[in-house]
Amino acid sequence: MVRPSARRATAVAALLALCAAGCSEPATALPAGPTPTGGVGATAAPPAGPSPVPAARAGLGGRPSPSARPCTVFPADNVWHADVSRLPVHPRSAAMIGAIGGGTVHADFGSGRWEGAPIGIPVTVVPAGQRRVPVTFGYAGESDPGPYPVPPDAAVEGGPDGTGDRHVIVWDRAACRAYELFDAHRSGAGWRAGSGAVFDLRSNRLRRAGWTSADAAGLSILAGLVRYDEVAAGRIDHAIRVTVPRTRTGWTWPATHSASSATDPALPQLGQRLRLKRSVDLSRLPRQARIVAEAMQRYGLVVADHGSAWFLSGAPDPRWDNDALHALDGLRGTDFEVVDAAGLMVSAGSGATG
Repeated sequence: MVRPSARRATAVAALLALCAAGCSEPATALPAGPTPTGGVGATAAPPAGPSPVPAARAGLGGRPSPSARPCTVFPADNVWHADVSRLPVHPRSAAMIGAIGGGTVHADFGSGRWEGAPIGIPVTVVPAGQRRVPVTFGYAGESDPGPYPVPPDAAVEGGPDGTGDRHVIVWDRAACRAYELFDAHRSGAGWRAGSGAVFDLRSNRLRRAGWTSADAAGLSILAGLVRYDEVAAGRIDHAIRVTVPRTRTGWTWPATHSASSATDPALPQLGQRLRLKRSVDLSRLPRQARIVAEAMQRYGLVVADHGSAWFLSGAPDPRWDNDALHALDGLRGTDFEVVDAAGLMVSAGSGATG
């Protein structure tokens, strides 16, 4: 079965794990039957900074009141925020980078529109007390049950008529929770989706081993998106979501889900942490591209789904300079390495780092 994300990845390219961190052998096999996965990285979400701006519905929900406790995207000690710049290189790094391919990096987000929709994975920020509506799931056994606070006009990846992964990301900053849907469609008074997950953004708790989310790896999509406000502030403080063409069965912490039955040890697993090599000179990159590249050197990339190689996920925003972001195309797969992040793990069920 060809998944929607795989079909979309092919079209885009034509136009232009239970395994511990760093696990080296296949772990949990793919569950029987088709597996829901997240997207190719073709539409994106807003910031985990102190004063993010909604990417998809500007002005919705406003800013939190000065007395409200800030809602960051996961605690400071979460693995998404871990500095991996000095972690050891994984012993099979060269093989895994070779399996991903030596193509160029692509910022799969920006300003303007692509095929009639904003470029990136949009995030809908909702106010406190947003009405909750029923959501039905194709993969209910691995989805967090509704109702979810998804408004009827929530932004959908690819637009209302999009045929790709159709992610819907809702950020309730008052409750500090993210509600994330894969293959989301309006249905009566509510929504239907392939799968869905709710993330408490003040907690390090991971999803149950073997469970997907709205993303193939079982991780939060919001956590790995490049967001304009953090680039405008001069610093991204988290790893970035990236897609690769193929992975092997099992998963690498902090992922919780596999989307492959392949056993080739040269393939990376979902959850694998990659890093832009320190030797790569970033000084000539324009500011927006340089800040993204600096994050890839310090915090790295997290393999989150299947799709086009080296596609970085981010949130659409009219303030992106697409020409500047295209400068990232000068970076190649060979400029990256796989790191061994096993030493960061405190517990297999937690995203906290030691």
